[in-house]
Amino acid sequence: MFIPKIYKSDDQELMKKIISENAFALLISDKEKLSATHSMFLSNDNGKDFFLETHISKANFQARTLKDGDEVLCDFLGAHSYISSSWYEKTNVSTWNYEAVQIRGKVKVMTDEELYRHLEKLTFKYEKIQRCPMFVENMGDEFVKKEMKGTFGINIYPTEIFIANKLSQNRNDGDFENIILNLGQSDSANDKKIAELMGENRGLI
Repeated sequence: MFIPKIYKSDDQELMKKIISENAFALLISDKEKLSATHSMFLSNDNGKDFFLETHISKANFQARTLKDGDEVLCDFLGAHSYISSSWYEKTNVSTWNYEAVQIRGKVKVMTDEELYRHLEKLTFKYEKIQRCPMFVENMGDEFVKKEMKGTFGINIYPTEIFIANKLSQNRNDGDFENIILNLGQSDSANDKKIAELMGENRGLI
C-alpha cells in the first residue's frame, strides 16, 4: 500500500486500535491463485512478539493451501469518508479520508491447543458485552472440539506493517474546519467519526 509521507504513521497503538475496532478484515494470499477471505482477527502482543490470529473454515481454498512460512496480506479498513472539493476555498480535487492498516506476514498454522485458546479469546471479546454471554467454557469441551475439526487457525508474524492515517493534514485551517463542519452535518456514522478523528489529530478536540 502506497502511503504519502504526510499520511503515514508509525504509531503502534493506533495500529492496534484500528485492528481491534475493525477486526472483520481481509486475509489475502496468492498461493496457487489469488484468494481473499473476510475473517475475524485478534492482535496479540505477548511482550516479545506482535502477531495476528485468525481462523477460517477448513473448506476454504486458503485453508487447503496455506502452509507454515507462506506469505499473506491482512487488510484492515477503519473509518473512511468522501471529502468533497466543494468544501475547499479554492478549486481542487475531491478525495477520501480514511484510516487503514495492512500487514504482510508469514503464516504459522495453529496447534489444536492454540486454536482452542484463540476461540476462547475471540468469543470472550464479543460475548462479554452480551446480556447473557455464551463463552467457550459454557459450550462444553466435546462440542467445541467437534466444531474445531472444521476450523483452520493461523498466526501471522509481520514482515511489513503499513499504517495510513489520512485526515486532511495537508489542508489549511479554513478548509480543515469546513471539512469537519460538513462531515459533522452528515447522517453517516463514518463521516462523523472522521470529523472527530480530524479534530483530535489537529488538537481541536
